[in-house]
Amino acid sequence: MNQAWAATNQAVSVSVNVGVWDAIWSASLVVQLTLLSLVLLSIVCWAVVLSKRRQISRLRRANAPFLEFFWKANSLDDIFDAMKDHQESSLARIFKSGYLELRKIADSNLVSRKSENDKAPLLTGSDNLERALRKASDEEIAAMEFRLTLLATTGSTAPFIGLFGTVWGIMGAFQKIGATKVASLAVVAPGISEALIATAVGLAAAIPATIAYNHFLTEVRKMDLEMSSFSSDLLNIAKRNFFQG
Repeated sequence: MNQAWAATNQAVSVSVNVGVWDAIWSASLVVQLTLLSLVLLSIVCWAVVLSKRRQISRLRRANAPFLEFFWKANSLDDIFDAMKDHQESSLARIFKSGYLELRKIADSNLVSRKSENDKAPLLTGSDNLERALRKASDEEIAAMEFRLTLLATTGSTAPFIGLFGTVWGIMGAFQKIGATKVASLAVVAPGISEALIATAVGLAAAIPATIAYNHFLTEVRKMDLEMSSFSSDLLNIAKRNFFQG
């Protein structure tokens, strides 16, 4: 009886191979699909990370010269005429929205004069200008936050997807134990290996996605503060020079 037990153990131990690629190729279809989905999710997340990095870097490079030009310009008309040189700047786009709204107000019936001899018109309806600036800022924020939800979703769900592969691999290991009636390492190891690979791939997809999401969210908040500050400055300039007190 002892000889039969040893023979069974020896036959099973021959098939043990705990290499990563061997474990993946020998995994069940469900585990392989789980790993494939995690790898594809990770590739898409890295593409989003590179895209967002370029987008924010481009905005920072474009905003700095526009802001310098804005404070040195003699009039809002001069700034608007130079818009073609600052098309990549989010601050320039906010200024353009505010300037066009200011011209709409000037062309509307929201204009009054202090006296008949006063040639400088005064405007009313600064709320319209404030709403236009806020809308332009919101559009810029929405563009910067676009696809960031994919990073957040990957960071929060990839570990659970990997856990699903883990559970499935452990279930397969227990099924093999039941089928062979042998609880040796040769029977349990392949299933455990599949389980660990699924967990590792899930964490490998989730950790960079979470770090990148927090990083870009911080960058978006900084840009939001910068745009809010610029909008407030532009609104104050407009109120001081064009609106009734």
